[in-house]
Amino acid sequence: MTTEHTIRFAVDPLAAAAMGTDELRANFHVGGLFEAGMINLTYTHYDRMIVGGAVPLGDALKLETIRPNGTKSFLERRELVVVNIGGPGTVVCGGTEHHLGTRDMLYVGMGEEVSFASREAGQPARFYLLSAPAHRTYPTRLLTMAEARRLDLGSQETSNERSIFQFTTTIETCQIVVGMTQLAKGSVWNTMPAHVHDRRMEAYLYFDLPETARVFHFMGEPEETRHIVMANEEAVISPSWSIHSGCGTSNYAFIWAMAGDNLDYTDVDPVEMDSLR
Repeated sequence: MTTEHTIRFAVDPLAAAAMGTDELRANFHVGGLFEAGMINLTYTHYDRMIVGGAVPLGDALKLETIRPNGTKSFLERRELVVVNIGGPGTVVCGGTEHHLGTRDMLYVGMGEEVSFASREAGQPARFYLLSAPAHRTYPTRLLTMAEARRLDLGSQETSNERSIFQFTTTIETCQIVVGMTQLAKGSVWNTMPAHVHDRRMEAYLYFDLPETARVFHFMGEPEETRHIVMANEEAVISPSWSIHSGCGTSNYAFIWAMAGDNLDYTDVDPVEMDSLR
């Protein structure tokens, strides 16, 4: 077997508020995504989002269905976004090869068969996978960093100078919204003041962290916050009722992905700093 999966059930805010460190990590932290020669998937009960990783070596890896999908093929009723955070690689779908350099993104429409390959096994691609249910097929589309919509926000004075790259605002998707944020050197905070969006869940993948660096990911209801300590190339699930913000011991990058009722990136409910507890 080259595909493994785990399941994360939905947790309500009262239950989360009573959890200790181990319980929080067991329910919201997602590690071990990028295992050589494997596809590892986590099926969540938050808008049925799947987060995963694929690291092909000598042989291509085929994206096969998993039992929670309940379908004969993985994308029979789903759409997929692939972001490469490793060496050069290829994603084959519909008989077409798509070459992804580091930080390139590929959107794959419903119904396609997908496989992954690395250009060099010694410098493998590291494909981050995000999938949500779909109701129709939109065209498969490759987007480079240069083609993403870029927003420069924050400042050195507030330690949150960052560039946001919105991938899916320039293409059609059913419900998935994906982008990447890169913090400038010397900046460590993201998304503060924080916000929630009841209409969509979100998942973060933190990467480009030195081995000894960590990000403290803040979650929970605004008046009942918690934190999870994140290492390089680890993901975290953010329920729709939870804030999602982070502060690192160095600068870093993260890929954010949302699924839910709409595709409006600005549809958020801000949280005032004096309401955080």
